[in-house]
Amino acid sequence: MADRDFLWGSATASFQVEGATREGGRSESVWDTFCRIPGRVHAGDTGDVSTDHYHRYKEDVQLLKDLGVGAYRFSLSWPRILPQGTGEPNAQGIAFYNSLIDELIAAGIKPVVTLYHWDHPQVLEDQGGWQNRQMAQWFLEYAKVCFQAFDDRVAMWSTINEPWSVAELGYRWGMHAPGIRDEQASVSVIHHMNLAHGLAVSEYRAQGRSKPIGIVLNPQMPRPVTQDPDDVLAADIAADRGIRMYLDPLIGKGYPQRWIDQHPDLTIPLEDGDLDIMAETLDYLGVNYYSEGVVGAPRTEQERQHGFRYCLSWHPRTLMDWPVVPEGITRMLHWLHDHTGGIPQYIMENGACYDDSVSIDVVGHGAEYHKVQRVHDHQRLHYISRHIAQVLKAREEGVAIKGYFVWSFIDNFEWSHGYSRRFGIVYHDYKTLERIPKDSYYWFRDLLTGYGTLDPWTD
Repeated sequence: MADRDFLWGSATASFQVEGATREGGRSESVWDTFCRIPGRVHAGDTGDVSTDHYHRYKEDVQLLKDLGVGAYRFSLSWPRILPQGTGEPNAQGIAFYNSLIDELIAAGIKPVVTLYHWDHPQVLEDQGGWQNRQMAQWFLEYAKVCFQAFDDRVAMWSTINEPWSVAELGYRWGMHAPGIRDEQASVSVIHHMNLAHGLAVSEYRAQGRSKPIGIVLNPQMPRPVTQDPDDVLAADIAADRGIRMYLDPLIGKGYPQRWIDQHPDLTIPLEDGDLDIMAETLDYLGVNYYSEGVVGAPRTEQERQHGFRYCLSWHPRTLMDWPVVPEGITRMLHWLHDHTGGIPQYIMENGACYDDSVSIDVVGHGAEYHKVQRVHDHQRLHYISRHIAQVLKAREEGVAIKGYFVWSFIDNFEWSHGYSRRFGIVYHDYKTLERIPKDSYYWFRDLLTGYGTLDPWTD
């Protein structure tokens, strides 16, 4: 799989792996607060320890080096770098990320850095968070600090990871931090995150910096249940809120007029000049893909209000109850390629959650045998291999796809699911903090070194 024009990696996010939430000068994030609300996170789990990456990053970098990836994607913790959200940077926080970045570079691994993966300081949420237009300026201040501290060694920058998840899960449906259920709030959040992205990219280039900088989206692009024109239209309508609201302003197309016309009761807080700020050229588009939904033409009055209805599919499902649809990633990549005029794309997250367990295997023979801990996650291995095959197929068909990152490097805090869901290719024992590479880890290693294939044996 050696190809200098294609970047292979794995990914995590700060709140999901770091732990040390009360160490090194870090302040509380919205997720620390959310975890303490009874019933919001499975079993009352918190990010207080998680994988303890804050203290064990050297061990994790060694595992990444042994894996053979060319890059590691991780996010910076806003409350660790700017504990008050703005103002004086925290030297201890910057020192931690300097150490991590230097360790990666020494291991021959490119640091691919996300500025924001959902864990903004609680002190800013107390002032409205992303509902407050000022949040875009606070984000700009935070971005400036990060650019100054780390740009000399960072290979690629992402501004925001999955603004859809923040707006929809955090402010519309209340399933994620900060737990707000207000559709108008979610629309304001979309706009303010788009604005924050544009301000950060503009500032980065104004400083004369030249590393690739983009954003990471998780397009919600269901396919039509049939090729009937009404079903095709329904899928296109679903894509207005699922991707166009987040992507189109960033590529100079503004907000989808059809969505605006269909929602006269909701207001995008657009001000003069905002669209120009948001339309800063993307060096690349990061894309997260896990599944593909199915929709059809509406049949009930409630469905007609949305413009589509959700339909069932036959596909097997992961432990997250997400259908496994490898072909969907190819459809998505082609649509994005055509819609953006060929902006280079990177798969920044792709992976699967299954119910992993540790077994004791005997290896060797005769007097030389010994027992080892293994995790035979063949469902995950099969999921990843099939999706990589589809990504490479899209590339062969002319899509400008430049890299692929497995989600995730290690089992971690899976947001409202706490520690009940595992995505990692490295198993994490949450009691002992032991790391155990899974079969998917060894298969991915072999694939990257040329000893494996995209059609592995699976149960």
